Amino acid sequence: MNEEQANGMLGTNVVTQIGLIVRDIERTSEAYAAFFGLPKPEAFWTDAPEVARTEFEGRPSAARAKLAFFRLGNLQLELIEPDETPSTWRNHLNERGEGVHHIAFVIDGMQEKTEALASRGFPLQQKGEYTGGRYAYIDTTEALKVLVELLENDKK
Repeated sequence: MNEEQANGMLGTNVVTQIGLIVRDIERTSEAYAAFFGLPKPEAFWTDAPEVARTEFEGRPSAARAKLAFFRLGNLQLELIEPDETPSTWRNHLNERGEGVHHIAFVIDGMQEKTEALASRGFPLQQKGEYTGGRYAYIDTTEALKVLVELLENDKK
């Protein structure tokens, strides 16, 4: 068995997050809080464009989204309410409506992973920074029926 067969394309097979696109983050957060018997998390906006340095389809983007997170054991549920700016989030809401947008994995070597995935037909759709790390959405929808998000956290 070679290294890729043992570790997959990402070096991990542990899903850390499921992301859902929603129209109304407050209402949806309330519904999930009641369903799980958890406190409703505070929703917040992604970082401003000059901090996030978001790129969508290879071009700089001012796209932002309101986020809320639920911790469910080892898995995080991310609710995403996009603004009107073109982005992976806005496209999903416009084209598919509310629902599952991505599954996320924490990885090391963001640039190497995104380049390796692109060479296998899984192009980078959107990337950006967040406080403490960076993210990249990889277009795996044809093969996997969902986007894959790579999360790389800064070393402490």
